[in-house]
Amino acid sequence: MVEAHSSAHSVKSYNMIYFIFGEDSYRSKRKLEEIILEYKKIHKSGLSLAYIDAKEKDFKDFYSNLKVNSMFAEKKLIILKNVFKESKFQEEFTENLKSLEELKDIVVVYEDEAPDQRTKFFKALQKNVKCQEFSFLEPAMLKKWVTQEFDKNKIKINSDALEMLVWSIKGDLWAMENEINKLSNYKAGGVVEKKDVELLVRPNTESDIFKTIDALASKDKNLALSLLHKHLDNGDAPLYLLSMITYQFRNLLVIKELQDMKMPYNLIAKKSGIHPFVVQKSFYLCNQFTFERLKKIYQKIFQVDFDIKTGKIEPELALDLLLAEI
Repeated sequence: MVEAHSSAHSVKSYNMIYFIFGEDSYRSKRKLEEIILEYKKIHKSGLSLAYIDAKEKDFKDFYSNLKVNSMFAEKKLIILKNVFKESKFQEEFTENLKSLEELKDIVVVYEDEAPDQRTKFFKALQKNVKCQEFSFLEPAMLKKWVTQEFDKNKIKINSDALEMLVWSIKGDLWAMENEINKLSNYKAGGVVEKKDVELLVRPNTESDIFKTIDALASKDKNLALSLLHKHLDNGDAPLYLLSMITYQFRNLLVIKELQDMKMPYNLIAKKSGIHPFVVQKSFYLCNQFTFERLKKIYQKIFQVDFDIKTGKIEPELALDLLLAEI
C-alpha cells in the first residue's frame, strides 16, 4: 500500500499536490469531500474551486486554469479526474510536475478505482506528491468501521448482528451505509441485534463469493467460473473478489486444522477467534478439502495476488486461472 499522508488540516498548511486513489471508492470519495470541506472553511467564496475532467480538457486547459490569478487572490483547489484514462495528459503532467509543485495552489488527482501502478505517471506521483490509497477493508477493519458508523448514529450493534451484517453486505461500503442508516432508524437509540439484521437486510447475493467457493468444493468448476463472471459483470472489482476468496480460504484453512483435531464447531470458534456464525457456515465446506490441499490453494492465492499487483498478469485472467487450478 502507498504510504498515506492524510489529515484535512494540511490543506491550509501547505501548497501541494494530492493523489487519492483505490478500489474503495466510498472511502476515497469521503476523503475528497473532507479536503473540499476544509478548503471551503478557509476560502469561503468558493470561486476558486474547480473540477477538471482529463477526458474533456487537455493539460493546457488545466495548466492555464492554475496560472490565472483569482480575483480574490485565493489559493485555488483543482480536483483533477480521469487522468489515468488520458496518456497524453499524463505525459505532460509528469513533464511539468516540478513547476506545478512551485505554484501556490492545491491540486487533487482523484481516481475512484485502482490505477495502473506500472505507468510512469503513477510512479512519478508516488515519488513526488502526497498519496493516499484506499484499498478494500480487511474483515477486522471492516467490522471496526461499521461499529464506528453506528456509534456516529448513537447506536450499538452486538457481535452476532455485526457478523451477519458484514457477511451479508461484504465490503461494499455504499450498500453498507444504506443498511447502517436503515438499522439505525429502526432501532432509534437502542442496540441492533441479529434478528434485526435478519428482518431488514437482504444479503448481497451478487457479491457473495461463498457460493463460488461452494461450487469449487463440489468440483463444479463451470458453475464457479459462471458465478465469478456474474460478479465481474455486476461491477465487482477483480481485486475485491480476490480479497474475499483469500478471506474465505484463510478461514477454511484455520477451521480445517482444528476440525482434523475432532473439535466441534463451537469449540473451533472459541479456539480460532472466528465468529461461530462464520464457522458454522464454513464447516461443511471444510469436509470437501484436505488440510494439505487448502494450504496449496492458499499459497496459490498469495502468488496470484502478487502477480496481479506487480503487473505480471491481468486481474480477470488471473482469477479465471486460479479457479481452474483449485
